[in-house]
Amino acid sequence: MKEIAVVTGGNGFVGSHLVDYLLEQHFAVRCITRKSSDLKWLKEKDVEIINSGLFDKAGLRKAFSGASYLYHVAGVVKSKKPEGYFKGNVETTRTLLETAVEFKNSFKKILIVSSQTAGGPSHDGEPVTEAMEPQPITTYGRSKLEEEKVASEYFNELPITICRAPAVYGERDTEILIFFKTYYTGIFTTIGLDMKRINLIHVKDLVRGFYLAALSERAKGEIYFITSEKIYTWDEIGKVTEKALNRHALHIIVPHFLVYGIAAIAQFFSIFASKAATLNLEKARDITQKDWICSYQKALNHFGYEQEISLEEGIKRTVTWYREMKWIGK
Repeated sequence: MKEIAVVTGGNGFVGSHLVDYLLEQHFAVRCITRKSSDLKWLKEKDVEIINSGLFDKAGLRKAFSGASYLYHVAGVVKSKKPEGYFKGNVETTRTLLETAVEFKNSFKKILIVSSQTAGGPSHDGEPVTEAMEPQPITTYGRSKLEEEKVASEYFNELPITICRAPAVYGERDTEILIFFKTYYTGIFTTIGLDMKRINLIHVKDLVRGFYLAALSERAKGEIYFITSEKIYTWDEIGKVTEKALNRHALHIIVPHFLVYGIAAIAQFFSIFASKAATLNLEKARDITQKDWICSYQKALNHFGYEQEISLEEGIKRTVTWYREMKWIGK
């Protein structure tokens, strides 16, 4: 009989790739979704859908019954108000774990997906490690750190591992699609005059890291960055993108003050919109940081995680998929 893995957020970008990976590893997969969720990435896949949402304990009990693994991927990345982040990232996790305690004898591992933003950017040019004091700089980052604190309260009762994800790209992603679309039109923008560095991971490497962490006994009660081995500059990313798209783009540098100005305007007009602005003042602070870099060494040492997909291969695969889907031109 197949072991059962439960995935929250399985209909999203990262979650759907995790579902694919678990199916490849011969797990029976259950996805907890909302009734309003778009299930296009789960169509025609052998998964059980439980559309209870994350606050319905009766639905959660149904999902958890007989399950060996829980991957909590779902979360809120954009909200007009701070409460939205804390409700979507902290209270959902609290409800999940309160319910999971009832099934503590059957769970082998509960993996909580956090974010690099919970640790914060590097302030000294060295990769951030899990041992460092977290210094989140946005409400989203603070909510993810609070989520980690809630999870840590259950370390003695449940087999929990926390994994922090850096910037992620790959097939099905709609966020970084904007970057590729802009580049395709002939414009490559970078922010500020200083050289900015980031960790950037292909989604397939990320979900494989989650899987390895979930299987590791040593990972119980631990926090890990599941990140790229290499650290990239935006100039490097631009050169790889130019090759993948086979198009040259005009490089435009956007100064920090202009980023903040645009963010302030977008944030003001979002007051009258139904959805949160993609760029606001907090996001401006986020993207003007010099170094969003972190270390993969702890994950390597504890359960052998390493980056397998190079930036060149990953961007080529992503661009090919975007073109097949007609999200960008040929």
